[in-house]
Amino acid sequence: MKPESFPVRRIVERATDLPLLPRTVQWAKINSGTANLDGLATVAQMLADAFSALPGETHLVDPEPVETVRADGSVVLVQRGQHLVTSVRPEAPVRILLTGHMDTVFASDHPFQQITDLENGILNGPGLADMKGGLSVMLGALQLLEESDVASRIGYDVMINSDEEVGSGSSASLIKQLAKGKTAALTYEPALPDGTLAGERGGSGNFSIIFTGKSAHAGRNPDEGRNALIAAADMALQLKALHREGLSVNPAKIDGGGPNNSVPDQAILRVNFRPKTLEDQALAQKALDQMVTDIAKLHDLGVHCHGGFGRPPKPIDPQAQKLFGLVRQCGAELGLDINWRDTGGVCDGNNIAACGIPVVDTMGVRGGAIHSSDEFLITESLVERTQLSALTIMRIAERGGL
Repeated sequence: MKPESFPVRRIVERATDLPLLPRTVQWAKINSGTANLDGLATVAQMLADAFSALPGETHLVDPEPVETVRADGSVVLVQRGQHLVTSVRPEAPVRILLTGHMDTVFASDHPFQQITDLENGILNGPGLADMKGGLSVMLGALQLLEESDVASRIGYDVMINSDEEVGSGSSASLIKQLAKGKTAALTYEPALPDGTLAGERGGSGNFSIIFTGKSAHAGRNPDEGRNALIAAADMALQLKALHREGLSVNPAKIDGGGPNNSVPDQAILRVNFRPKTLEDQALAQKALDQMVTDIAKLHDLGVHCHGGFGRPPKPIDPQAQKLFGLVRQCGAELGLDINWRDTGGVCDGNNIAACGIPVVDTMGVRGGAIHSSDEFLITESLVERTQLSALTIMRIAERGGL
């Protein structure tokens, strides 16, 4: 290691003095499923208290309104939790964005609520890897940064949202606002158990398509009805036919129908698209728009499409390659072999990349089986990943950019 790097390395090694595991466990013990507003409020306040230790301003931001389509076809507003924002040195010449989420996929009444010691160094529990551990790593890295001689050279915004697990509908504009003008971004989704990071990501679009037909008696006058269920099923089959390399299409659910002796006059089709590129996304949107028109005409009923592509595809452009290269270099300094691979999953990294900001979005802990009752955290990775993040941020500060 170069002599001038030793002081930074010495600070990074202080990660072992931080309460990384205790606060991870403390935060994970509070259920914060996306719809559990009370649990989210509790965790948000705990996070606000913790991040207030940084030399900046920490506050909670009200969520933007989000619409959802109920099973009866009505469109209503759904409430989300507050988001946390910490801003440090907004006047600094180099500024980065760090993001994470406080929500989990486990509802308040889900049976998976406890933390269990599986074996030495591995904990099982809701949100430990995804991503209470990642939030602890993020805070730890920033605490180490603030003890370093390079802290004054870099500023940052932290954004921890409450709705990432359901697409960040109430926080997307906040992410876009905070990403503006940033040199780079780090997001704290978990890495794979072996430490592999996510590289390119496909995009994701979720739609609820509402079919409004005409009710009629199934025996007396069936031909006077307009069967919304049949139209929805027809569209589901046509949508699935769009599935190909570069575009996954998953018709997932149809709400609707009624008594056997009535022609159903309403149905809602739920469908998810996963385009690999922006070109694939544009083609999917064009096909969907045309299909709405064609199905409405063919079945002589109303078709309304609700939703959109909330997560654009995330390619690895030259700037992102530079950031990945820096993370790999920092990993090598710490004795870590950092690799990455493409994935079909999506996260807030997609939204950040769409703003033109290079991002590495799996800077969190090593763990696995996320979104299931088998979710686990490899506890030694808390220190390891805190060191990796801290060194990466310090190198950006030293260089004055990437």
